[in-house]
Amino acid sequence: MGTIPELALVILAVVAGAALGAVMLWLIQGRVVASRLREAEDRAAQIVRTAEKEASTRAREAQLEAKDMIVQAKAELDKEMQIQRNEILALEKRLVQKEESLDRRMSNFDRRESELQKREKTAEVREKAVEEKEADVARLIQERTKALEYASGMTADEAKAALLQQVESEAKFEAARMIKRIQDETKEMADREAKEIITRSIQRITRDYVAEATISVVPLPSDGMKGRIIGREGRNIRALEAATGIDLVVDETPEAVLISGFDPLRREIAKVSLERLMADGRIHPTRIEEVVEKVKKDLDKMMLEEAEKVLFELGIANIHPEIVKLLGKLKFRTSYGQNNLYHAREAAYICGIMASELELDVKLSRRGALMHDMGKALSQEEEGPHAIIGADFAKKYGEEPRVVNAIAAHHEQVEPICPETVLVAAAESLSAARPGARRETVEAYIKRLEKLEKLAVDYKGVDKAYAIQAGREIRVIVKQDAITDTECAVLSRDLARKIEQELTYPGQIRVTVIRESRYTDIAK
Repeated sequence: MGTIPELALVILAVVAGAALGAVMLWLIQGRVVASRLREAEDRAAQIVRTAEKEASTRAREAQLEAKDMIVQAKAELDKEMQIQRNEILALEKRLVQKEESLDRRMSNFDRRESELQKREKTAEVREKAVEEKEADVARLIQERTKALEYASGMTADEAKAALLQQVESEAKFEAARMIKRIQDETKEMADREAKEIITRSIQRITRDYVAEATISVVPLPSDGMKGRIIGREGRNIRALEAATGIDLVVDETPEAVLISGFDPLRREIAKVSLERLMADGRIHPTRIEEVVEKVKKDLDKMMLEEAEKVLFELGIANIHPEIVKLLGKLKFRTSYGQNNLYHAREAAYICGIMASELELDVKLSRRGALMHDMGKALSQEEEGPHAIIGADFAKKYGEEPRVVNAIAAHHEQVEPICPETVLVAAAESLSAARPGARRETVEAYIKRLEKLEKLAVDYKGVDKAYAIQAGREIRVIVKQDAITDTECAVLSRDLARKIEQELTYPGQIRVTVIRESRYTDIAK
């Protein structure tokens, strides 16, 4: 119990010390805050003073800048005003000059107007004089006309009609002469241009002659092989002829057998079959039939490859397989001894070159020229001209109308629809007509020349006619007193048309009509 008061005293002492410390701490903080406030007030006052100084300085600078700007603006304004004054002065000067020019023009107009009035008066006087003279001339013409009518015994209308008739006949003669001259010049120019294009085209094509014969020769290793080919009682040779459809000629020709036939495909089948049989050594009817069938299949494949090779050479693509097969068949088709596939390839090259020279469609031209004769591979199966048959076949398998027209029109059986069609016909003629391309018998050649001369002699006024240059030109000599020069031009044109209608010939025929005067005397 005695310790409680002591503890209370201790607690009171502690509380009193804490309160005293808090009071002292508050007093110290108050002094610190007051000190800081004073410092802050001093800094604020310093900042205010500094700001006032800067503001006054900037105000003075702004005033100076404003004064400078005012001075500069005033100077620029004065300069602009001076420029405007100068422009106004120059404008006033131009206006004064224009006024002076207008005054001069007005004076010139007045002077010209007075001159025109004088000329009008002079013209009126002259017009009256001309009218009087015209009246006198009309009266004199009427008097002279009456005198001429009395002297000639013809009225004025009759004389006019006679004069018009004479002028008309002279005009017709001059027109005919002019037409002939223009035609001659046009033909010469066209011939020159055409020859140049054709010559360039032909010079760029180097091809072997493609005329083929109707006989193939198969060499034999020995004469003893002939007996094996003939067989017992001729059964082997009969079997080979029956399987191939050709004739085998085994004669006294040493170590050779002749294969005769007009179908090149059959001749080739027989030739290859015979060569394979001799290489194999087994020659009997059954083996012959087997070999012939295999050779036919191999040749079908070879023809297809040959057609694809030609298409690759010409750069032609996107052709239906059936058309390719038909082109391959042309490998063993001939026309007058000329191989049709080589002829089509050559025509395609020539047509493409001419199209390039004339800036036409080269691909279209080559395509039409290559296909132009493919109807010949179908002509034995269908009736009709080969050009129409080939065109129908091409149309059936999707060829465009211009290619179809080029095929159908290359023998002028239909009308051409584009220039490329005409080029195809020209290229076909060039390939067929070149020397060595086709074969013609002597009898047919002589008959053609005789008919050509007869066509010319049948015309009135013709004295003689001669076919020269292997029938590629005919020269017609006319009677000088029976036909005129103008009629000679008409005769050459008519004869050319008649030859085109009645003769069949490769290439073209030149018609030359000769009219000359000959005077002969004898010196004694």
